[in-house]
Amino acid sequence: MTGTYQENDVTLLLKDITGLVKPLPAEEREKMIQSGTHYSEMLPLEYEPSDEYMDTYMSAVENCSDMTARAVLSVARKIWRKKKEKTVLVSLARAGTSIGILIKRAIKFIFGVDVPHYSISIIRGKGIDENAIKYILARHSSADIQFVDGWTGKGAIRHTLNEALQDRNIKPSLAVLSDPAYVADLCGTHEDFLIPSSCLNATVSGLISRTFYRPDIIGEGDFHGVAFYKEFIGQDLTYHFIDSVEKRFGCVSELIEEPDTGRRAEVLDEIHKIQADFGISDINLIKPSIGEATRVLLRRLPWKILVYSLEDKDRLGPLYQLAKEKGVVLVKYPLKHFRACGLIRSLSDT
Repeated sequence: MTGTYQENDVTLLLKDITGLVKPLPAEEREKMIQSGTHYSEMLPLEYEPSDEYMDTYMSAVENCSDMTARAVLSVARKIWRKKKEKTVLVSLARAGTSIGILIKRAIKFIFGVDVPHYSISIIRGKGIDENAIKYILARHSSADIQFVDGWTGKGAIRHTLNEALQDRNIKPSLAVLSDPAYVADLCGTHEDFLIPSSCLNATVSGLISRTFYRPDIIGEGDFHGVAFYKEFIGQDLTYHFIDSVEKRFGCVSELIEEPDTGRRAEVLDEIHKIQADFGISDINLIKPSIGEATRVLLRRLPWKILVYSLEDKDRLGPLYQLAKEKGVVLVKYPLKHFRACGLIRSLSDT
């Protein structure tokens, strides 16, 4: 599987399951998820954006490429400081893949070194793709691996990575651009900012689906699966995003390092306060951060979207537009560590 990614940018350690799994609409998936079916055993129907939403996406690329480039350059330098020319980037598909490409390009831009980059699957509640890890370890030292993702929300993937690697000689070091949850080892910033690639699904991710794992399709020797959406080839904006950010590398300064200590407890307190204020029994129905709130609107059944402001089109324009299209209530809420938070509807309450 390569999707529409260039082979010199990333090696996707993923099995092609195109045509083997029928994508399901959000309502059907949500019922199955809340009834106990794991989300990785299904594929969602891809959201096809309206013209109005695409206008907000293009504005997001224009408005946020500088900040994204700053974060990419900053985290690339931090990775290099730890691992130098031995760096092996391992991005977490699918949101992390385009970010991994940008970090790979930033390392080459700053240090002139072309480091290896693989993209693999990690699934909350299932773990990391063991066959992909074995493939990488057969070619590289475990000490050189740097995991990469786009952003953090509650920190579920951080926890999954820790659990998956606790019995292995691999440090679960995670680098992200935006870490408002204060759980990543390395980040560009702790600010919850709009990373444009969070606004779309496959069309900004090499036309590949979310990763998939079900034993009747993924055998013991297989990588986790993804489908390729060839029908969207005319709408592919993967390299429009990557190139738009990369073009800013020479025009922006890197972000100043921020203190990391003492904030995780405050983040958890904020999430639990949201849970109490809105009477939510299952914390998994709370999705904090701009990226996670956008994902809720794109592929789940949202109940409400909490935002720190109702008048910040530069940062929240895509959220405003998606919420309008889907008839979801925007609620101004005194968020401290996040700029937005998605709340998923509990079907037991409907």
